[in-house]
Amino acid sequence: MIRATLATISALLALALPAAAADDFIASPTLRASVTVTSDVVRVGDLIDNAGSAALIPVYRSPDLGTTGTLTVAQVLSVLRAKQVIGVMTGDLKEVQVTRLARTLANKDLETAVASALERRFGLGDAANITVTFDRGVAEMRLDASNSGALQPVATRYDARSGRFDIAFEIANDSNPTATKLRFTGTAIETVEVAVLTRDIDRADTLKSSDVALERRPKAEVTGEPASRERSVGMQLRRAMRAGTPLRAADIVKPDFVVRDQAVTVIFQAPGLYLTTRGKAVESGAEGDTVSVLNLQSKRTLTGVVTGRGQVTIQGASQSVPMAPAVEQTSSLKRDEAPAPVDAAALLRNLVQAPASPAQIAQAQIPQARVSQAQAK
Repeated sequence: MIRATLATISALLALALPAAAADDFIASPTLRASVTVTSDVVRVGDLIDNAGSAALIPVYRSPDLGTTGTLTVAQVLSVLRAKQVIGVMTGDLKEVQVTRLARTLANKDLETAVASALERRFGLGDAANITVTFDRGVAEMRLDASNSGALQPVATRYDARSGRFDIAFEIANDSNPTATKLRFTGTAIETVEVAVLTRDIDRADTLKSSDVALERRPKAEVTGEPASRERSVGMQLRRAMRAGTPLRAADIVKPDFVVRDQAVTVIFQAPGLYLTTRGKAVESGAEGDTVSVLNLQSKRTLTGVVTGRGQVTIQGASQSVPMAPAVEQTSSLKRDEAPAPVDAAALLRNLVQAPASPAQIAQAQIPQARVSQAQAK
C-alpha cells in the first residue's frame, strides 16, 4: 500500500516537473525591440518583459520629447548587468529603439489659442480675423504626454493701440496635481479680407480678374466697407490707384458706357415713336446714369439716360416732341391726296426747339391714320 502511494506521488512529481520547467521558461526576462516611455527616465521594466522586482530600476535618461533613440543590444546588456539584472533573453535582436511620447502644440494651435483668448474683447472681433505674431518664433512646442488638458487662459493683457498681448495659459497634468504653465507675448491685429490691386490701374481701365487678388490686411488700413474680389471684377475705379492698394466699396463704380466727347447714338422714345440720331457726349456716365449730350444737328443740349455702350436714350416724358412741320394739320383730306411723309430727322432736329404736349405728339401721327380711313372708304 505504501509502495503504491509512493509510486503515485513519484508519477505526479514526474508530470509536474516539465510544467514547472515550462513556467520558468515563459517567465524568463526578454529584451524588447521597441520601447515607448512617457517619463524622463527609462527603467528596466521598460526595456524587458518579466522584469520582476527590478522593473523600477532606472537605467537610462529618456530621449528628448517626441524623439526616438537607438541602443545596441550589447550596450543594454552591459547596463543591465551593472544593475544585477542577468539572464535576459535577446533572441536575434541587434538593437533596441526607445521613443519618448510627447504632446505637440503646433504654431497654428498656439495662434488659435491666443486669438480665442482675445476674441470679442478689447475691441477685437472674431478669432478667425485676428492675426497673431509671437515675439520669438514658435514653430511648435512639445510637452510631456501627461499634459493632456486644454490650454486655459488664466491671465490676459492687451493694448489696443499697439496690438501687444501678454497671455498666460495653464494645462492640466495627469501625473501632477499642479498644472503646467505657459506664457506668450507678441502682437495681435484684427484683419479683414479685401481685394487688392496687382498692378497700377488708371481711371478708365476696367478691372479684370488678373488685376485683383484677395489678401488679409489690418482692419485699420481699410476705412469703410472693403470691396470683395467678385464685386470688383468688371468695374472701374473712381480714380487712378497704385498696385497693392486695398479696394473699398466706395472706390469702385460701374464702367462708363459713355465717355465725354464721345460720338454717341441718341434715341428718342415716346408713345408710338422711336427716332435715332448722332450726338456728342458732354459728360461721362455708366449704365443708368443721367448725362447731357449735344444734338449735332440742332446744336442743342439734351438730357438722357445711358442705356448701352455709346447710347443715350431720351424719354418723351422728359423731352417733349414738337409737331413736325411736314405733318398736315387739316380737319380733312382729299380722297386721292397722299399725306406728306414724316421726316424723322427733321423731327429729331427740332426736339428741343419748342415744347409740345402729348396731344401734339398724337397729332403728328394723325395723317397716317386718316389715310387709312380714307382708303377704307
